[in-house]
Amino acid sequence: MMLTDLIPMIEKTYRALPGAANRAMAGLSMGGMQTHTTAMANLDKFAYIGLFSGGNIPLAEIKDPAAFKKQVKAVFFGNGQLENSAPSKAAVEELKNAGINAFFYESPRTAHEFLTWRRCLHEFAPLLFK
Repeated sequence: MMLTDLIPMIEKTYRALPGAANRAMAGLSMGGMQTHTTAMANLDKFAYIGLFSGGNIPLAEIKDPAAFKKQVKAVFFGNGQLENSAPSKAAVEELKNAGINAFFYESPRTAHEFLTWRRCLHEFAPLLFK
């Protein structure tokens, strides 16, 4: 539905530029997992991926790192300081070492909560559409 109905409706109704280079997908918690699943299955549709307390994308999951690097302009993982951030930090280091534009943010003194996600959005938004 997102790809066949929602995106075409947004691009037709609003002053949104079409194409993957002008599209981001981000989600928090379970929405982060849904973002992960949708974006990884449709890399030709989203140039920016944000996972807020929603896991990460390890390099081993990327079938073609060179193609991923060309298609995805930025990938962002954010967590609260009181969550387990180690896997996301490690994934960002792996991705950066592969030349992929990856970012990690850890929200100070927060857990799996609204303030974490609000801060993640604040850090993620400036990375979009440069």
